[in-house]
Amino acid sequence: MSEPSGSGGGGAPTRGISRRTGLIIGGVVVVAVIALIAVLVGRPSSDTGNTGGSGSVSEPPGPTTATKTPSAGTDTSAATLLGWGEPSRVDEFDGPRPAGWSIYKGEGHDGNGRRTPDAIHVDNGILTIKGDAQGNTGGLALNPGQMYGRWEGRVKMPAGDPTYHALLLLWPDEENWPEGGEIDFLEATDPNRQNVNSFLHYGEDNKQIEHDVAVDGTEWHNWAVEWTPDHVIGYLDGREWYRIEDKDTLPPGPMHLCIQLDWFPEDGDPKNVQPSEMQVDWVKEYKYSG
Repeated sequence: MSEPSGSGGGGAPTRGISRRTGLIIGGVVVVAVIALIAVLVGRPSSDTGNTGGSGSVSEPPGPTTATKTPSAGTDTSAATLLGWGEPSRVDEFDGPRPAGWSIYKGEGHDGNGRRTPDAIHVDNGILTIKGDAQGNTGGLALNPGQMYGRWEGRVKMPAGDPTYHALLLLWPDEENWPEGGEIDFLEATDPNRQNVNSFLHYGEDNKQIEHDVAVDGTEWHNWAVEWTPDHVIGYLDGREWYRIEDKDTLPPGPMHLCIQLDWFPEDGDPKNVQPSEMQVDWVKEYKYSG
């Protein structure tokens, strides 16, 4: 069951500052620099991007393509049940680090804590983002985005501290928040992970439309969103759980997928924060077919 709250997001945490506040280390500029160096020294470079900073970490090419073995949970995915066809991009997180992503490094959400590549780990095909007692956490973005489409991810969120929110979201390529909009199609604000929210942000004054659904988020579930010129629809294990059809609230430009574990110290006791985490088995992106 879900309840739209309209402008302001009801009981949602204050969102007056961009969710992506902080330095985002993208791969595009790094690729260009590496390519130039390769030309100057007369040999090709295998690096395709890094996390920046004084100790840069090269990332492998990616995202990966779909494997021959069906992804876990495929039978309850929106893509399977609704016939979305083959994804245009897939990451099964089967490499040593997230492949081909832009990994955040800098201030955390709303200037709280820090986002660091050290918080992101990949092991046995699972991406894990960890948040510690000091508010050090992580996030990553899959660039470039697209105008309309479908995205789906398989996520598990162990019970955690009330200050940590686990998210899958779409963010404007132009970084023009809030005018460019924001679609949080999974945001776990409940520390027990037994209730999950969605938020659609729109307009220069950051209006919000909120929905929520009761679900045991400590178990694996498939979370998906479909964005078209006419609507935004959220899916949980292949079943629609919210729909927004007011065209005036929909994003005006291309959006890209982000995975984030954000720190909201005002939602708990910042002096007594319990380490928290979120896990992602896979993510898939689908082109808009009209």
